[in-house]
Amino acid sequence: MTMTTAPWLHPRPEVSQLHLDVVPPAVLHALAAGELDSATTEYLSQIGNRSLWQMRSRQILATPEDAPWITRFMVVPHVTRPVGAAGFHGAPDDAGMAEIGYRVDPAMRRRGYARRSVETLLAVAQHHPGVHTVRATVSPDNAPSRSLVESFGFAETGEQWDDEDGLEIIYEISA
Repeated sequence: MTMTTAPWLHPRPEVSQLHLDVVPPAVLHALAAGELDSATTEYLSQIGNRSLWQMRSRQILATPEDAPWITRFMVVPHVTRPVGAAGFHGAPDDAGMAEIGYRVDPAMRRRGYARRSVETLLAVAQHHPGVHTVRATVSPDNAPSRSLVESFGFAETGEQWDDEDGLEIIYEISA
C-alpha cells in the first residue's frame, strides 16, 4: 500500500463515517506558529497541542516522506470542524514498527472517536507491507487510553521516559 494524502477511511463505513484527513502543510505550520486556522478548533491550536504541531512541522520539513503518515485531523461528516487528531508518529522504522497517537477534543469525548481512529490506524497498518508492529505509548495515569489500547489486544512491553509527556507505558500489537 502506498501512503497518500487521501483520507484514511474507517475500515467499516457501515459502522463509522469517521475519516482521518491530512493536515495541509500551511495549516500544520500555522498551528505550529500558534495561529488558529479557520479549518481547526480552539482545542487543536491550544498551547498543549502546539508542541505536537511544532514537532510535526519540523518533521515534514526534515523528512518530507513522513508527511502522509503523521498526525491527521479526525473528521466526522456531521461535525463542521475536526473532533481531534490521530495518526502515526512517522513512517515505520527499519524494524517495521509504526507508533500511533490520538487526541480528542474534550468537548467531543465519549463518542467513540478515539476508538474509531485506532480502528482506522490499525487497518492502515495491516494493509501496509512495511508495518509489522504497531505501538502506542500511554501515560500510566490515562486509564481511558490504556483501556482503549488494551481492548484492541495491545500488550504492555515496557516503559519509557518522554521529555514532554513524562513516564509512558509502551504497548504493542502485531500488524
